[in-house]
Amino acid sequence: MDVVGTIVTSIHVLLSIALIAAVVMQSGRSAGLSGSITGGAETLFGKKKGMDELLGKVTIIVAVFYAATALFLVIWRLKV
Repeated sequence: MDVVGTIVTSIHVLLSIALIAAVVMQSGRSAGLSGSITGGAETLFGKKKGMDELLGKVTIIVAVFYAATALFLVIWRLKV
């Protein structure tokens, strides 16, 4: 791959790490990882519900960019 492919691949890897982190930090049935950091997060983001809403929005945004870079890489690979 050339420079553009390398840059987009690097962004794709960073987005995948960010997506994993955003999903893991969301509270689930057993409060997840965000339950262990809620004390510090509440001082920044308000109550736990606000933190979960923020993480939900971040997850959606990162997932859209992740899908876009994946699609770009597939199309880019077909051209090369």
